[in-house]
Amino acid sequence: MTKPKKPQVMKAATAALKLDVYLPATPKEFQESLVSREELDELQRNPPQWLSDLRRDGPHPRSVVAARLRVSNSGLARAGITEALTTAQIAELVADPPEWLVAERATHAEVLREQKRLKERQEQEPAAKPAPAKRPERRKTPAARGGRTARR
Repeated sequence: MTKPKKPQVMKAATAALKLDVYLPATPKEFQESLVSREELDELQRNPPQWLSDLRRDGPHPRSVVAARLRVSNSGLARAGITEALTTAQIAELVADPPEWLVAERATHAEVLREQKRLKERQEQEPAAKPAPAKRPERRKTPAARGGRTARR
């Protein structure tokens, strides 16, 4: 007799992260529910109207805002952007970029170039063989060390 498997469920916040949507902008019934993996897969395959609207118009979570502005999440924080932005707000920033956005884009591009350079360098260097693990010495018994043996 085996127990029937319980479907894996996640909190709405986790599901919102996986769906790239801003949780407070989702419907109340979504926010207050647990989402199974099957339901999440179905939401990704066949998004309901509210999910399509959120993905298209926002408000968007920080990770999506940062990706659309081509800056890092830290760059958003340094610029003081703490709230979720809509697609229209992001488009305004892209159309007329403020100084902080130009500077953060340059910083982000430099970081990406450095990461790429390090990855290429790591791939070019021959993989250093790790030193073989040294086996610990076995403790010798008193008889093996020339000592007395246990009396019975």
